Amino acid sequence: MSEELNKELENEVTEEVKEAAPMETMEDYAAELEASYKTLNQRHIEITEEESGQGAKWAQFAQMMEDRTVVKVKIAEAVKGGVVTSLEEVRAFIPASQLSTEYVEKLEDWQGKYVEAVIITVDPEKKRLVLSGREVEKEKKEAQKKERMAQFKAGDVVEGTVDSIKPYGAFIKLDDGVDGLLHISQISTQRIKHPSAVLTEGQTVKVKILSAQEGKLSLSMKVLAEQQADKEEHETFDYKETGSVSTGLGDLLKGLKL
Repeated sequence: MSEELNKELENEVTEEVKEAAPMETMEDYAAELEASYKTLNQRHIEITEEESGQGAKWAQFAQMMEDRTVVKVKIAEAVKGGVVTSLEEVRAFIPASQLSTEYVEKLEDWQGKYVEAVIITVDPEKKRLVLSGREVEKEKKEAQKKERMAQFKAGDVVEGTVDSIKPYGAFIKLDDGVDGLLHISQISTQRIKHPSAVLTEGQTVKVKILSAQEGKLSLSMKVLAEQQADKEEHETFDYKETGSVSTGLGDLLKGLKL
């Protein structure tokens, strides 16, 4: 085959390849890059919006902790050391010691129950949210105690029950959650070495409130005993004469039946 014929065949094959596979231009690359950037930008927007929403939520938790906002949550499950719940779709933990003011024996008994709680720990980096039901319960009991305490004033004479005896005195229970101290020096008019010489636990006693300050009651049995003794000492009796006295024989014989 002649050299001229070979060149002619090569030219024809080259032309056919060009027609079958058109060459890519810079416009084609630009369109592809634009599509890629659009996808990346959309993903970045989605991530930013998600992170922004989570950030706002954790900022809200921090504010709620500062304001001591009370929330009502449902216990989902019991785990080691506490229970798990959720707040605003964020997993939260309540330690066993923070469930109640009372001792919690079985965490499983709390599953499915609703608890009023406050936030005590907010850690966005570690995604750690810790709540406390004990704090809410404690504040409620303190408020109730203050309300009951308001009923007792200095000078009042009330009855109570000896709740416990200590070397320095006895605690007298006056109402649910309200007690006062009966100091050893205020138990008796006589000097005693130990409160148990006069008192026993469960005994009902009458006391006078000496002071009621800062949620503490100071009581006295001694003052009542002294007041009673003073009253008896100064108590007088009025004698009214209803008859007449006579030494006459006629008066003496009057009323006698012969």
